[in-house]
Amino acid sequence: MKKFAITFILAAAASLAACSPKAQNDSAEAANSIAADASNTAAAATDTVDTATNNAMAAAASSLDAAANASDNAAAKAGSAADKMRAATGNAMIDTGNAIKK
Repeated sequence: MKKFAITFILAAAASLAACSPKAQNDSAEAANSIAADASNTAAAATDTVDTATNNAMAAAASSLDAAANASDNAAAKAGSAADKMRAATGNAMIDTGNAIKK
């Protein structure tokens, strides 16, 4: 296996050395172009993930705010209902006391 790998590497090196300088330059330019495309694709993917993460975090924060507001509103309504019940109970007690006095 090692002999095959060494033979393959030597053959590839000989093939590359046999190429003209223009062919070597064209190959290097193609490799650079591929590397630049890969870099740009990775950067675009990172930006997309960052944007999606930011949008998800904003949506979660908005949902939490809405839940907190709903909770506050429910507590205010419960407090208002308790106040009304307290007032009604007090009025009933006054009415009962007045009825007993008669």
